[in-house]
Formats: sequence, C-alpha cells, structure tokens
Amino acid sequence: MLDLTGKRILVTGGTGSFGKQFIRTILKQYPGIKKLVVFSRDELKQYEMSIEFPESKYPAMRYFLGDVRDPQRLKRAFENIDIVIHAAALKQVPAAEYNPMEFIKTNVMGAENIINAALETGVTDVVALSTDKAAAPINLYGATKLCSDKLFVAANNIRGETNKKFSVVRYGNVMGSRGSVIPFFLEKRKSGTLPITHTEMTRFNITLNEGVDMVLYALEHSWGGEIFVPKIPSYKITAVAEAIAPKCTLVDVGIRPGEKLHEDMITETDSLSTIEFPKYYVILPTTPTWNPEDLMKAKNGKRVAMGFKYCSGTNDQWLTPEELRSLIIEHVDSTFTV
Repeated sequence: MLDLTGKRILVTGGTGSFGKQFIRTILKQYPGIKKLVVFSRDELKQYEMSIEFPESKYPAMRYFLGDVRDPQRLKRAFENIDIVIHAAALKQVPAAEYNPMEFIKTNVMGAENIINAALETGVTDVVALSTDKAAAPINLYGATKLCSDKLFVAANNIRGETNKKFSVVRYGNVMGSRGSVIPFFLEKRKSGTLPITHTEMTRFNITLNEGVDMVLYALEHSWGGEIFVPKIPSYKITAVAEAIAPKCTLVDVGIRPGEKLHEDMITETDSLSTIEFPKYYVILPTTPTWNPEDLMKAKNGKRVAMGFKYCSGTNDQWLTPEELRSLIIEHVDSTFTV
C-alpha cells in the first residue's frame, strides 16, 4: 500500500485536467501528505485552482509559478520535494507541426530540466506522463514525447549511488480532457452535424481517475526505468458519435496532418523488451539497473510473444455506444442525455 504520510509532492502542469484530478485524489486519499505543490506557468489557472483548493482548508497546498523551460526555477521549486509528477507538456498535434521548436523546448528540453533538477536536489521519485503518440510517432508531438520518455528512462543510468527512481506512464486518450473528441462532439452536436476524420479510426480510452491510479501504481511499484502501459479499452470514433448524437449527420473531413488511423502503445519492436502483468504491461529500459527476471518473479509477470503489439485497432477490449454514454455521465457530464 502506497504510504505518502509526510511526503512532499510537486506536480508540473498541475492546473491541467490530469493535475487537478491528481490533486483531488491525493487530498482525499492521503490526508497525511505534508506538501502538495502545483507548478505551472498560468497565474489565472492557479488562482482559479486556489479557490477550489485554498491553503486555509488544505494546508498542504502550495502554488508555484514557473515554466519547465527554466532550469533555475525548477531547481528552486524542487527544494524540499520528495516526489515529482511531470504532467506539463504542449500537446496539440496540429500546433506542433506548425511550431516545432516550441514543442521541443517544452517537451524535450523541459524533460531534461526536470531530470537535472531532480538529480541536484533531494527528489527521490519522478513519474513522467507519456502518450500513445510516442509509440512509432508520425507527428512532432509524438516524437518529442518519445524523446522525453527516453530521457527519463536513461536518467536512471546517471543517478549514481542515490535511491532516485525515474519512470514513465504511457496511456491513450483521456476521456473528457480539454481538446479531446468527447467534449468536442458534445459541443458540435448542437449544429446537427459531427465532423468525422475517418469512419475506421480507433483510439484507446482511459478515464482521469484511471490515469491517476496508474501514476500512483507506478509511484509505488517502480524499480526505475520502466514505461508502464495500462490495459485499457478502445473505441471506434463512429461509436463515440453514436453515443453522443445518434441523430446527427456525420461529415467525413479526412485525417488531419500528423494523425494516425489507429494508435499504438507498444510496437512490435517493443515486444522484445515488454513484460505482461495482469493489469498492465511494462516496457523495460534498454540498460536496466536491475534484473528483469527478478521483476517478473516479484510481480507475477511474463514476457510477451515476439511480434506482439498493443494497438487500438486490434485491441481485445471495445467500448460500445451504451458503455460510452455511461462513462460520459460518470466522468464528463453528469447531465448528459441523448
């Protein structure tokens, strides 16, 4: 059981969808937390968040303005911090294609700054959020997140004799997150038409709560250098359209630049270094600082078959329109009706 009593946690990108849900979960489930720091660059979002989580009611809460591009500010923020959850990133695929260096500065150089600040302070655990777009990337956003993943995995090789651990959690589309398809369709259904990029398109689906739980699991069980991949269901984009607006006309607008028909989280090449566990997979580091056989024995794991891949289009778990409606009511909009 994860014990966070007396721990001091910092969340980069703490005002985002994941960050706010992570904060809610920690405050509810771990009342013994000593300090919980929101690190982000938007003072308005921090102000709005401080209304929901005021320090007067939640004495562990702190709000720290800063940018992951600024190594000195990160180092200052990491002083007297035990755990860092790295959720800050630029994420919009079309914006990345148009502004590549901005994404590189935040997603790649920002990751390196996180690592260096953690190595130079008392931080013991870092869990970085990744994305399915980092597996066999075809767009710049995915490429920057793959590079970020590699940096965090490799950071375990330079931690020396310290007890520091760096790991990564990779998962698919977060249900209801800002800019994602479900809130977009909920808004567009008012017009009577829904734009569909491709009728065969599929995506992985995970709720915010499940994403938070996976990060907490990685925090508790990481040996250092793993990429954790949860076993989650897929949906067809047409199933989402039917769930939200079955009477709307679907308009085929074509796949956007940098977009895939199906998403991968584990590629065939990754299968050579992937271990399966009951509820998740682990992609092993290229140069692990521990014996993978020991991990398999300790956690009841087994190596996947050569050539295995984890793809949203060939998944064995699928969400129906009815299941999607229930999830939308539970996790996105409690007032939702068809």
